[in-house]
This record gives sequence, C-alpha cells and structure tokens, in this order.
Amino acid sequence: MNMTLTFHKYQGTGNDFVLLDDRSQQFDVTDYCLVRHLCDRRRGIGADGLILLRNHPGYDFEMVYFNADGYLGSMCGNGGRCTVAFARHLGVMQEKTRFLAADGAHEAHIDAAGLVHLRMQDVLGQQEIDELGVFLDTGSPHLVRFQPASTLAELNVVVEGRAIRNSERFRDKGTNVNFVESPVAPDQPWQVRTYERGVEDETFSCGTGVTAVALAASRRGAVSPVRLRTPGGDLQVAFEARPDGSFSQVYLSGPALRVFGGQVDV
Repeated sequence: MNMTLTFHKYQGTGNDFVLLDDRSQQFDVTDYCLVRHLCDRRRGIGADGLILLRNHPGYDFEMVYFNADGYLGSMCGNGGRCTVAFARHLGVMQEKTRFLAADGAHEAHIDAAGLVHLRMQDVLGQQEIDELGVFLDTGSPHLVRFQPASTLAELNVVVEGRAIRNSERFRDKGTNVNFVESPVAPDQPWQVRTYERGVEDETFSCGTGVTAVALAASRRGAVSPVRLRTPGGDLQVAFEARPDGSFSQVYLSGPALRVFGGQVDV
C-alpha cells in the first residue's frame, strides 16, 4: 500500500539517521525492504540507520533502531543521542529524559550548549584480549585494535574491518571494528575509525564504538573523561572504572543536530 512518510534527518558527528515519529505505531517493523530503501543513499533518503520514536509505558519514549541493511539492530550511541534531540524537538521531553532502547533503559540530558549526554549501560566483566585486539560489549559488540603511530590515516578500514567482522570468531553474530591511534600528547584526543556491521562500511562516527575505545584505552593510561576524534567530529566518554575491570557511570557526550525534514512517498 502506498503511503507518505514524514521524516526527519539527524546527524551526530557525521553518523546520520532517518527518524520517524511513530508514536501511533503505524510503521511495520518487519518491512526490512522499506527500511533499507529509506537508508539507501542513491534511491532513498540516505542514512547509516533508521530510528522510530515510539511510546512505551513507564518511559518518556522508546527508541527502535534499524541498521542500514534493514534489520533491527542493537544499541546505537549516536542514534540514541539523536533520538533524544528529536524527542525534544517533538516536545516529548525538555532537558532530561529516561527512555527504552534495545539494551534496556537509558538516561540522558541536553546541556545549555546543546550537547547530548547519554548514559550507557554498565560494562560488566573483564575485557577479552587476544591477537585481534580488545573486545567489549557497550550495548553493541566492538573489537578495538590499537594501531602503530601515524598509520591510521592510511589504513583501509573497509578491507581490514570487513575481514575481522567476517572472521571465524565473529561470523555468526558479527562485530563492529574500531581502529585506534594513541594521542601524540596528553591534551590531544584519541583518533578512531570504525567499520560498522549492519552498515558494512566505515562510518563517520560510532557512539558505542568510541565508548568501547575509551574503556579499552583506560588500560593504556587514558583517564576519564576521554576525548576522542572520529572522521565526523569529536566526542567525549566519561566513566568510573571498578577494581574488577568493569565500568559504571558511562556517559557518551557530543552534538546531535537536525539536518532537514520532509515527506517521502513509499
């Protein structure tokens, strides 16, 4: 059946999303072809993912996130920050909110400068370390690989990331892959480039990815809050490290901006 969708386009450090006000719950969450079409950069609106904002009892709203491949995804940090900004645009919340996402409840607030501070889930248990890198789950699975100095800019992230994402270890569930370069001076940010599963490409930024990088970097002397620079801009991650190797009070902070809105016939 043909219909017209009203959409909003948001981006958080270049990680971009189509957002739909679906509080009436009219969108068919099983229609992966439609989601994929809307995210298509040549034939649709174009985005790294699509997000529905829905009502949910006990919360200000629910965030339902789809990867660009059309299928429901796990937690998306930048998407969460953009959804918070969208919720304020709709009048669903003002400065503070509590909402539901794929990995559970989240709190967030928007400061006077317009930056969105999103509380992530606690990261429990020891990090897995092997020859590939450091593996963490920050709402989505992430492998963090530290690169030699001055090699990140020339790295073929798509080729290297795809090989790891489809390796025997990660073939069943997949993983996002973050390549990281340490700062040259203490006051400089950690440099990060990310290959995202579901998008199956390098993205300009990944919120759960930089969160994983910041926590992994704490083993290398990084102190909260950690500044991180992605191709799409700068983010900050604050956390409390526990003696057992887990992390609590994890906050992802950065800009989330509305780019444009419109209607599309589907």
